[in-house]
Amino acid sequence: MAGPRELAGRALTAPAGGLDKLVRGYLDHLLVERGASPNTIAAYRRDLDRYSAFLAARGLTEADQVAEGDVLAFAAHLREDLGLAASSSARAVVAVRGFHRFLVDDRSSQANPAAEVKPSKAGQRLPKALDVAQVMAILEAPDLTTAAGLRDRALLELLYGTGGRISEILALDVDDYTQGVEQGFLRLFGKGRKERIVPLGGYARQAVDAWLVRGRPAWAATAKRPSPALLLASRGGRLSRQRAWALVRANAAAAGIGVEIGPHTLRHSFATHLLDGGADIRVVQELLGHASVTTTQLYTKVTVEHLREVFAASHPRAR
Repeated sequence: MAGPRELAGRALTAPAGGLDKLVRGYLDHLLVERGASPNTIAAYRRDLDRYSAFLAARGLTEADQVAEGDVLAFAAHLREDLGLAASSSARAVVAVRGFHRFLVDDRSSQANPAAEVKPSKAGQRLPKALDVAQVMAILEAPDLTTAAGLRDRALLELLYGTGGRISEILALDVDDYTQGVEQGFLRLFGKGRKERIVPLGGYARQAVDAWLVRGRPAWAATAKRPSPALLLASRGGRLSRQRAWALVRANAAAAGIGVEIGPHTLRHSFATHLLDGGADIRVVQELLGHASVTTTQLYTKVTVEHLREVFAASHPRAR
C-alpha cells in the first residue's frame, strides 16, 4: 500500500469507480434535499474527487474498505504533501465526514470511518474592512456617464448598502428588486436558499434606479435571449461572479485604494461600520445572514483592533 509521500508524486486524477458513484449520489443529496449552493457543490466535488483518487491509489475502491487510518492519511496528505492551507484541508475533511455520514444514513455503508477524524483548526483571521472614507471613494469611482459606470455603481452600492454576499447580489432579478423597493427592503437568498429581508437605503436605491432607467435597457436589447437579471454584462446576460470581482477591484484601483480587495471586503466593511456606529450584534447577525452569532462576533474584534490603533496614534500616553 502506497504511503502519503509516494502518493504525493502521483497524479491523483481518476476517482474510484464505486466511490465515484456514491460521491455523485451525495452531491445530488446536498443539491436537491439540502439546498446547497452551486459554489458549495463545486467545492465538495473537488474535495471528494481528490479523496476518491487518494483512496484508489491506496487500492481502496469500496466505501466499506476505508478505515479511520485512511481518512487520517488523507488529511495528512492534504497538509503535508499538497501544502493546502489549514482552512482548505479542514473543508475537505468536513466534506469527507459528511460523505461517510451520508453513506451510513443511506445504508450504503455499514460504518463511518471518519466519525472521529476532526478537521484541523485554522487560526481565526479577522475580516478585512476599509474605513468609511475608502468605501466612499470606491463608491464614487464609477463613471456615471456610461452604462458600465451606472451598473458598477449599482453593484457597489448594493454590496455595501445591504452587506449581501456577491452570490446573493448577482442572483437578484429585476422583479426581486421592484417587489420590495417601495417598502424600502430587499429580499436576498443566502446559503441553502435561506431567505432574509434587508433594508434598502436611499443611496443604493438611487443607484439601482439610475441603472434600470439609463443603463440596463440598452444592454438588455443586445441579448439574444432576454435575461431577468438585475445586473447585466455588456452583452445582456447576467453578470458573472468572476467579472463582478474584477469590477470591484478595478473601481478600488481607480479610487486609489492601495490594498487588494474583493466584494467580500465591502460586506466586511458594512458589518464593521454598523458595529462602530453602535448597532446591536444580533441585528448585524440577522443582516449578514449568519446562522451563528459566533461568526458575527469576529467583527467585534475588528472594532477593538481599530480602537487600539486610534488610541496608539492619538493618545499622548499610549506608549
